[in-house]
Amino acid sequence: MFYREAGEFRTTYKEDSQTFPIRFDRWRYYFVLFVAICVIPFMVNDYWVNSIFLPFLIYAIAAIGLNILVGYCGQVSLGTGGFMAVGAYACYKLMTAFPDVSMFIHVILAGVITAGVGMLFGLPSLRIKGFYLAVATLAAQFFLVWLFNRVPWFYNYSASGQINAPERDTFGILITGPNTEAWATYLFCLIFTVVSAIIARNLTRGSVGRKWMAIRDMDIAAEIIGVNPLTAKLSAFAISSFFVGISGALFFSVYLGAVEVGEAFGINKSFLVLFMIIIGGLGSIFGSFAGAAFLVLLPVALKVVGVDWLGWPTDIVAHLQLVIVGALIIVFLIAEPHGIAQLWRVTKEKLRLWPFPH
Repeated sequence: MFYREAGEFRTTYKEDSQTFPIRFDRWRYYFVLFVAICVIPFMVNDYWVNSIFLPFLIYAIAAIGLNILVGYCGQVSLGTGGFMAVGAYACYKLMTAFPDVSMFIHVILAGVITAGVGMLFGLPSLRIKGFYLAVATLAAQFFLVWLFNRVPWFYNYSASGQINAPERDTFGILITGPNTEAWATYLFCLIFTVVSAIIARNLTRGSVGRKWMAIRDMDIAAEIIGVNPLTAKLSAFAISSFFVGISGALFFSVYLGAVEVGEAFGINKSFLVLFMIIIGGLGSIFGSFAGAAFLVLLPVALKVVGVDWLGWPTDIVAHLQLVIVGALIIVFLIAEPHGIAQLWRVTKEKLRLWPFPH
């Protein structure tokens, strides 16, 4: 069969420990990247980009960030929406203060600012954990939303309290504003998603990731064997917030274009990203993509089937979506806590052994 390790001769440790040890997996990964970069930009229109591709790419970055904190380091967080708001407002202030700087720099700096804020709110994790840490991050969520609502400096003293992304370009191509091209915004977000996934994958497979997982599994034992809980937990908060800040900056500037913090980055946003990693799989980069894809595609699929084909009222379809998501979370937490990623992993293992019994 084609899905086998037989015949693959490796001579170095680097080859033996690569992310995709089976050749078929590597070629599948290259094929997906080729399609995403060289095929989709020439086929998409505004509807596909705004309904599916942009939210999927942006939520995938946020899910990767939250998965680093919750799935790999074991630090429960309910403040994802607030940290996305930090990235959005930081990007807005940078865009208005430095109009000639590239959007790439604005988004990255927004992530850096969010990382600093995440480290600040991550300090309680040194003393508390579990439910109490979840409450602390939930308090951060409400505090950040209140701050951006009440301090006019953050929205440049706008009468409506809303922030609007001005037109900005990269290499002469408009990335933000009303006159953007669908393929340009898609490729801009795709670059950040691919780079974020590569960075996160290498971090979780290295010494930093092993420290996170040691803290997650048993923090006292990890400290005994030499893992510094201060640096491990704060680095997880910083890197997680960095990715979440990037997703917030992209969500505001490229996807929506104009946001009001309470509506765009409320507590529902925090729960949405948390549901993505629960359904997709905790402690898995692939699970972050799977969960984001599922929760982005589910409303579109229900709208097509329920509203367009069956003629159901829109409110019934919206409630059905909540029922399906809630039921799936219960099923995954009971039957398969590691989510879609574990189902995919088991499927690949069975394929590697087929047709032999196991």
